[in-house]
Amino acid sequence: MNVSYVEKIDQEIKQMPPEYLPALFNIIHTFRESISLNTAEESFKQGFKEALTEETRPIETLWDMNEH
Repeated sequence: MNVSYVEKIDQEIKQMPPEYLPALFNIIHTFRESISLNTAEESFKQGFKEALTEETRPIETLWDMNEH
C-alpha cells in the first residue's frame, strides 16, 4: 500500500482531539516558516540593511563558522 505523507498526516490529524488542533497548527506553521527560504528581494533587503548598520563579519570568519 502506497500512502503519501499528506494522507498519513491527514490520518494523524483526524485522530487528534479538537482542543489540540490550534497547537498542532502552530507547530506546523512555525516549522514551515523555519524551513522556507526568503525571496531574492527579501534576502537583498536584509543584506543591504545589515551592511548599512555594519552588521558584517570578515569573510575569513565565514568558513570558521561552518566548521563547527
